[in-house]
Amino acid sequence: ALMHQRYEPSGSVSAFGRMAVELDGRSDVHGLLVLACDGNGWTREEVDPVLSGLRTPVFGGIFPQVIFDGLNRERGTLVVTLPVHPRIAVIGGLSGPARETETQVEAVADAWGAESADPYGTLLVFVDGLSSGIATLVQSLFFCFGLERNLVGGGAGSLSFRKAPCLITPEGLVEDGALLAHLPFRSGVGVAHGWTPVSHGMKVTEADRNVIRTLDWRPAFQVYRELVEAHSGRSFDDTPFFDLAKGYPFGINRLGAEVVVRDPLMVDDAQGLVCVGEVPTGSFVKLLHGTADSLIAAAGRATELAKASAPFNTESHHTALFIDCISRVLFLGDRMEQELAAAAAGRPLFGALTLGEIANSGRDYLEFYNKTAVLALLAES
Repeated sequence: ALMHQRYEPSGSVSAFGRMAVELDGRSDVHGLLVLACDGNGWTREEVDPVLSGLRTPVFGGIFPQVIFDGLNRERGTLVVTLPVHPRIAVIGGLSGPARETETQVEAVADAWGAESADPYGTLLVFVDGLSSGIATLVQSLFFCFGLERNLVGGGAGSLSFRKAPCLITPEGLVEDGALLAHLPFRSGVGVAHGWTPVSHGMKVTEADRNVIRTLDWRPAFQVYRELVEAHSGRSFDDTPFFDLAKGYPFGINRLGAEVVVRDPLMVDDAQGLVCVGEVPTGSFVKLLHGTADSLIAAAGRATELAKASAPFNTESHHTALFIDCISRVLFLGDRMEQELAAAAAGRPLFGALTLGEIANSGRDYLEFYNKTAVLALLAES
């Protein structure tokens, strides 16, 4: 079998520690992928001694929720055992100068022999979803690793949007960084979201990394408010911002690729819209809207696209990794199980609900998405 999934529902550090130590002693386990829930309340003091005490390479993240056995879970720890040895690298200080991030990624690519490395490998990338330098990281990964192999991953962290250590590394928990794991698995990756435009194109006339300041030279929130209130028939006066905004993201137009979705999180003091992920000045955006049905259908489409791009027979045994946006859970509510069922399409599925998604499917540009479903089928090469 490819990978074994073990789920510990309590989320306690001691229960995870016992499981990890037991797996650490097994000769058929060569890596541990750990997806933990933010609701577990893990701290460095408790978790770091467990992680640094393992001989087996361990990597992963703490996410708003994790996916196991057809359900999205707010508590608990999922440990996936790998039958092969992963290569792991940690990139630190993502919110620092761009050049430092680029240098670190270049060093990893050199050490791993990006050119000569097996063409079948898949890179898993987990990033602190609240870092301000995610765009730089993704761009560097694209330049250093190209499109020869698939990259897939997403943003770790907390829905409280409080910064905390959220990446699981062999040395312990890390914040404001990224974790790269090279797995010698072939993969097929599909990306879909199910949001459609409900406005004309607007120019981003001023933006500061992940904050849209002005749209067509007007304060961004003013423009957003007019469009959303007119379309929804509801008002921001009596509705908390995110309750209404979660149904109305922006789409950045990309030539020939799936529109890149950007999630507005909050309004800053200057009427700017703070988003998850950068929005380039000079780009054109449209307001998007979706329905539960369109989102569920998109999860199924991600699976179809992953099957179509997989370099192996997708009827034989392989594992499905689902990286899905936590804001889709907030939007779908009790219909989330249907989205997970559509993505699984009868396969065993595991994954994380993330603050932003990362994917390329071998052919398309590497992107940092929001509100998007990313499905990877993994098979031993």
